[in-house]
Amino acid sequence: MGWVIILLGALLAHFIQTSGDVTIKDLRFTGNNGQTLSGLLYVPPGVSAENKAPAILAVHGYINSRETQSGFAIEYARRGYIVLALDQSGHGYSDAPAFANGFGGPGALAYLRNLDIVDVDNIGLEGHSMGGWTILAAAGALPDGYKSMVLEGSSTGAPFAADGTTEWPRNLSVVFSKYDEFSQLMWGVDRAQDAPTSPKLQAVFGTTETVVPGQIYGDIAAGTARVLEMPNTTHPGDHLSPEAIGYSIDWFAQTLDGADPIPSGDQIWLWKEIGTLIALIGFVVLLAGTFDMLLAAPAFAAMRSTAVPAAHTSRGAKWWIAFALSAFVPVLTYYQFFAWGGQLFPASALLPQTITSQIAFWAVLNGLIVFLVGFVLKGDKVEGRGPIWGAVLIALSTVGIGYLFVLAADFLFKIDFRFWVVALKPMSLVHFKIALVYLVPFTAFFVFALRGLHTGLSVAGDSRLVQYFSNVGALALGFLVFLAFQYGTLLFSGHLFSMNEPLNTVIAMQFLPLLSIVAFLSTFAWRRTGSYLPGAFINALFVTWYIVAGQATQFPVS
Repeated sequence: MGWVIILLGALLAHFIQTSGDVTIKDLRFTGNNGQTLSGLLYVPPGVSAENKAPAILAVHGYINSRETQSGFAIEYARRGYIVLALDQSGHGYSDAPAFANGFGGPGALAYLRNLDIVDVDNIGLEGHSMGGWTILAAAGALPDGYKSMVLEGSSTGAPFAADGTTEWPRNLSVVFSKYDEFSQLMWGVDRAQDAPTSPKLQAVFGTTETVVPGQIYGDIAAGTARVLEMPNTTHPGDHLSPEAIGYSIDWFAQTLDGADPIPSGDQIWLWKEIGTLIALIGFVVLLAGTFDMLLAAPAFAAMRSTAVPAAHTSRGAKWWIAFALSAFVPVLTYYQFFAWGGQLFPASALLPQTITSQIAFWAVLNGLIVFLVGFVLKGDKVEGRGPIWGAVLIALSTVGIGYLFVLAADFLFKIDFRFWVVALKPMSLVHFKIALVYLVPFTAFFVFALRGLHTGLSVAGDSRLVQYFSNVGALALGFLVFLAFQYGTLLFSGHLFSMNEPLNTVIAMQFLPLLSIVAFLSTFAWRRTGSYLPGAFINALFVTWYIVAGQATQFPVS
């Protein structure tokens, strides 16, 4: 069943992103200082050296990848633009380290300009968040190499871009959402709604008064035009906002020549997101089905057990205390453990991904906490370990088969499995090397955490549905409450409750679906084997792959 769901989702995503006979090419090219850069090149039909087309360089933000910009890229390509969706330095399949060589922007713009199918007099630049600083670096390196740009949730000036003026960058649209979490970093205001009063923004717009959203300042023909647009969404929400994407379409329609005049409200990209979401769901179903199928094979048949033990006969006070600790301690320690992890494990040859190191540090400490809590609040003694090597082999087989489907989808349809910022994609050889190191702490975490979940919180007589929901709650409820509180505060006050932690708060958004998947897969395996080890090893492999392939690499790894 899983492969059928994957195929349906992949086909839907493929047909949407190639709508109108757009072709997509997977590129590797040489940027500045010999750096290998990666990108997806969207080419509309009928484009050739004799029939050149306008082009747009589209760049994702920090700890994302080229596919994150697909909503923008699909809509630009439908309108006749050639689009280069870039993997920034140290992201996706571009060489590490992150932040190097102008984030890869100058090299990517030079490459785009050298394509004989591109109308070099009509090139636009679009970048989200740190991708904005990437295109600003490109504009600084090649000041005559583009005609207009869109900064989505980004800014000129510190910490990584040159200060903007009334003449640079050329023909600038600032799309800054009303609930952007990074308003302090980008424009020096506590609330995104106050961006129009930012002195930094006003200097770029050449005014000392409040900038009026939607009003064009300066002159397009002279290259000094500026406009501010403020869609009703958040910083990561720009990728899922027809309004944010529409503003960028409108700006390029006004500032670049040669595209088809399709109204900005005519958008189809969301169906591609739905397709890749279906494929992601299908992947989870595939892992469960593969595991079940392997248990029927002679090599693993001895692992199957119908007698699944339980630690509690009912949900008493001890159970509820253990449940609350399981759900909320990881959230209460989240910011502090992340901070300690960043201080103790800066990027190095051994641990080259800063945020992955922080997540691993947080995970291991919380695994130890769960392990220790189990001694204090233990129920009836449950023997739930089972055979170790059988669990290792069945986990490798299960995740290995899943990996083949991700590879096939990438090769055949040029998609990964994703929704929004939650994305599962093939690893490069460098990613494999990095993953082997991070697999150790993540395996330790899942062994400790899932041992505590299944041998400490299992209740006799639970129905299948109750058991799944209970375990999802034990792992993910804390993050649900945490994110609801943070974004409820943002909605009503204009800023996050933890104003100084916008990046880690955004990162936490991925924990909610990821831990729900972990709970589902581990419960599925536990119910069929009475052992926590198969689920622990499957999730260790899956989560390590997911995180390493999707993170920025700050230290070069050969």
